[in-house]
Amino acid sequence: MSERFAETVRRVADMLIEKNAAYGDSALDPVRIFSKAPADEQIRVRIDDKLSRLARGSEYPGDDTVMDLIGYLVLLIIARDQEAAIASA
Repeated sequence: MSERFAETVRRVADMLIEKNAAYGDSALDPVRIFSKAPADEQIRVRIDDKLSRLARGSEYPGDDTVMDLIGYLVLLIIARDQEAAIASA
């Protein structure tokens, strides 16, 4: 079972690395042209949007909503850790 855990976590990590390469570090270091909200709040908005599409049955074809949600939650943990490190510095 531990190998299945490790493989699943690797798949999530691979997805995040691939999307980070495609979009830049937009989740953790957003451009902030319109929104000045902190990164963790912007990630929460993305999670809300994803959950809204899921609840309404309007997911984009080809999207893996579960993987996307896991990815956003991992990014939220990283954002919170970064904020805590800044606050304690």
